[in-house]
Amino acid sequence: MKVTQRIPHFVWVLVVILGFASCDESFTTLDTDLIDQNYTTPDTVFSVRAYSRFVGPVQTNNQLSYKLGHYNDPLYGPHTADFLTQVVLSANNPAFSVDSLNPSLEKVILTLPYYSTSDTDDDDNTVYDLDSVYGSEPIKLSIYESNYFLRDFDPATGFADPQQYFSNQRQDFEPQLGELLVEIPEFVASDLADEFIIEDLDTLSFAPGINLELPREFFQEKIWDQQDQEVLLNNNNFKNYFRGLYFKVEAVNDNGHQIIFDPTQGKISMYYSAETSTFDDSGNQSTDDDGEIIRELFTYDLNFSAIKVNVFQHEWPTEVIDDVAQGDSIQGAQTLYVDGNDGIATIIELFGNDDNQNGLDDLQELRDEGWLVNEANLIFYVDQDKITNPSQEPERLLVFDTKNSGILADYSIDLTSNLPPIDAITNHLGRLVRGSDDRGEYYKIKLTAHVSNLINRDSTNVSLGMVVSQNVSYVGFFDMEAPLLPDGFDRIPGGAIVAPQGTALHGNLAADPEKRLRLELYYTKPE
Repeated sequence: MKVTQRIPHFVWVLVVILGFASCDESFTTLDTDLIDQNYTTPDTVFSVRAYSRFVGPVQTNNQLSYKLGHYNDPLYGPHTADFLTQVVLSANNPAFSVDSLNPSLEKVILTLPYYSTSDTDDDDNTVYDLDSVYGSEPIKLSIYESNYFLRDFDPATGFADPQQYFSNQRQDFEPQLGELLVEIPEFVASDLADEFIIEDLDTLSFAPGINLELPREFFQEKIWDQQDQEVLLNNNNFKNYFRGLYFKVEAVNDNGHQIIFDPTQGKISMYYSAETSTFDDSGNQSTDDDGEIIRELFTYDLNFSAIKVNVFQHEWPTEVIDDVAQGDSIQGAQTLYVDGNDGIATIIELFGNDDNQNGLDDLQELRDEGWLVNEANLIFYVDQDKITNPSQEPERLLVFDTKNSGILADYSIDLTSNLPPIDAITNHLGRLVRGSDDRGEYYKIKLTAHVSNLINRDSTNVSLGMVVSQNVSYVGFFDMEAPLLPDGFDRIPGGAIVAPQGTALHGNLAADPEKRLRLELYYTKPE
């Protein structure tokens, strides 16, 4: 009977520390024959099977971030993202002042801020640096009233489960477009603040974003004139009455740009004035220096804090479609693809092979040997024949457990988790390493804790998924319309859904042996 020695807790702590300490060491590829290894600490490699698959439609409501625009990826071609949002009352049954004070709706302004940081220049002016804007060419932007009713709960489940909305529902939403509220033939995201003047009352300033004046007459009739009516009594009534806004994007040229944003900061502000309610000693309303009754400015907001949906439109290049189809779940693939949106994911199978041809599965052999793993890495080399524009290469990839829709053990112990998203979790999910010409060379994914658990704790060797991610700090998972694997992989990280960029990587069958995907190990073999 085989006896498996249980490793004390302090050894696992030591393993983790050694893993972090050795993260910058280089690797030497040695023979993988376990029987002939001595009791020192050599490096070794194991073959890994990996292949790519199209994800298909994905759930896009309840996301952390959303995107809007038209983006042309050099490899994956152009794709467009539209945005649909409910609009809700900031306060039920609003009262826009009283008739005796002569209220008047002045302006209606939509604001949807970009992600940005601000600083002051030498003249003490505020300057902004935009984040998450991809591309710089114009797009056509049209904003419509939407007549599509977004339900909170799914009638197919007897209204027991929340309603899901998917990235392929453009054909459902577009026939329900109502009045066109604003159209900008050539819209470009700007890093400048926007100003709107309300004559004789105020000048309004907004941080960079989609800041647009909406037609006052529409909101006069739709909202202002409905004061004291049932439609403004509460949000249940209001969401059925004014069902939302649809942001539609069309290409102006081959390129365009896409914007990732936080829609919870978006709103429609109704600015209205009314005569002052203060009186002088004679009982008259207060006046200005010209003897005119003072008018004051008030605001009522309609927020984007309810249901929001992204829909995508994408035509894949034939070369990519054919190449993905050639990937083999048994043998692997020559090229691996990852693309955002409802795009392409890669499936990774660790072990399951017999590298040294001794009749034993590699993982079982490692378990029998009782190796202590100091470091385990997957190195994904960029296929530079397919990826030619450094500015359009994604910085991050995210690897996860497909069966349980969760992060790996290495994610939870990564000491960089408190850094900004672009640099967070980089011990586990390394950033793209670029060469002197700024072209991407490889991604290093550290799986030390995950492989250690497979070997020494008999963890289940599940299939791993890999996607491009806009924000690896965000690991909320969302349903796919159809699963990619029979035993799981039916959910995908939300950061992949909003990521506009993609890349191509050398797989385990790559023509160049030096760039083939392999699992590289540092280990200690017990005496």
